[in-house]
Amino acid sequence: MQPTLKDRIFNLAPPAMITAVLCFWGLGPAVLVDNPWTLAVTSPLIVVIVLLLELVHERHSGWRMNRQEFFTDLFYVVLSATLISWCTEVLADDPLMAAKASLGITTEWARQMPWLVQVALVVFLVEFGQYWMHRAMHNWTPLWLTHAPHHHITQLNAAKGAVGNPIELFLISLSVVALFDLETTAVFAGFNTLAVISVFAHANVRSDPPRWYSFFFTTVRHHSLHHSTDYDSTRCNYGNSLILLDRIFGTYREGEAAIVGQGDRRRLSIWEQTIFPFEPAIRAYRSRRAKGRVEASDQTRAA
Repeated sequence: MQPTLKDRIFNLAPPAMITAVLCFWGLGPAVLVDNPWTLAVTSPLIVVIVLLLELVHERHSGWRMNRQEFFTDLFYVVLSATLISWCTEVLADDPLMAAKASLGITTEWARQMPWLVQVALVVFLVEFGQYWMHRAMHNWTPLWLTHAPHHHITQLNAAKGAVGNPIELFLISLSVVALFDLETTAVFAGFNTLAVISVFAHANVRSDPPRWYSFFFTTVRHHSLHHSTDYDSTRCNYGNSLILLDRIFGTYREGEAAIVGQGDRRRLSIWEQTIFPFEPAIRAYRSRRAKGRVEASDQTRAA
């Protein structure tokens, strides 16, 4: 079936929004683009805009937002923007910059690169680390336990990229960008570019970007397959924003899924997602206690 004019417009939404982000950070007034608080506004604004687009041109009715999903997503968006960001800065970025300073390492050459190249470097550094962290989470049980809650979501929407166990959200936020001396605006532009791609990759928006876009960047087609109920299909398309890395490292798979989730597709509560990595240890502890009580009872009867 031929795409309608509305379809064509929405197909261009992701690259158009990336262009808008680059224009803002590259050409915007210094009083805004040099202020770190501006990033705290633009990041959630991207999510809000795409959530509104879901109301206009949704992809699947089964992914439609409801009150419960909205407030759960809001909790995780706020958590990521506050506690997780603080932990990343204090436990990762600050120590990296301190180590760099103590070793006398300088990367001023990076600041001399063209601004768009700096933005591209930020996108690559963040996404390269996330790709391998994400892949490791699917191939090593201790890391999978932190990531599995994210795969228990039963619908995709613009805010779902922020939903998951806090340990996973911290791990997936790690990068080495702090080691490079880059223009602040280039770093912010890189972060927002990644946000646009990732938000659209989780969004319930009927948008199928041009082939050139989907060759390099992750789309909801790629990512919905990664979230499918078929376990084997979840072990592909690890790129949160750069599907190109999956093409390079042999983990790319074509396809799309309308039904997402894990196991019996039971939605996890915030508390269940939080304690999920510790459940095996909790069950083992309870089992030992129960066994101990039985043995103690047997000994008492024997006496």
